[in-house]
Amino acid sequence: DCRQYTNRSCEECLKNVTCLWCASSRRCVEYPVRRILPPADLCELRSARWGVCWVNFEALIIAMSVVGGTLLIMLGVCCCCCCCKKKSKKQVSGDDERAAREREKRRVRQEERRAEMKSRHDEIRRKYGTV
Repeated sequence: DCRQYTNRSCEECLKNVTCLWCASSRRCVEYPVRRILPPADLCELRSARWGVCWVNFEALIIAMSVVGGTLLIMLGVCCCCCCCKKKSKKQVSGDDERAAREREKRRVRQEERRAEMKSRHDEIRRKYGTV
């Protein structure tokens, strides 16, 4: 029973994990497990201690909010970076494909021009009998 530690020390009260220490009233009470946070009529958040004596619920909530928010922001930034990297890779591969098609078109045109020039030269040779 947690009430037996009332008016003693926080450390003694919190040896039992089911107990909640209220620093303002120096009471040790059962932690209300059906609720996440202890109700204000039981103990104020800034006076409530659970688990360790040096952290109150108010500071714990603020710290967890900051850490959680930071993690969410970091996760969002990582997702954005991954998406941008994938987009740039797709764009680069699209640019590579486009450049390869252009090179192939130029090669084909050059081959056509070479064949045309060869046929013209052959025709000129035949005309002047230098074949």
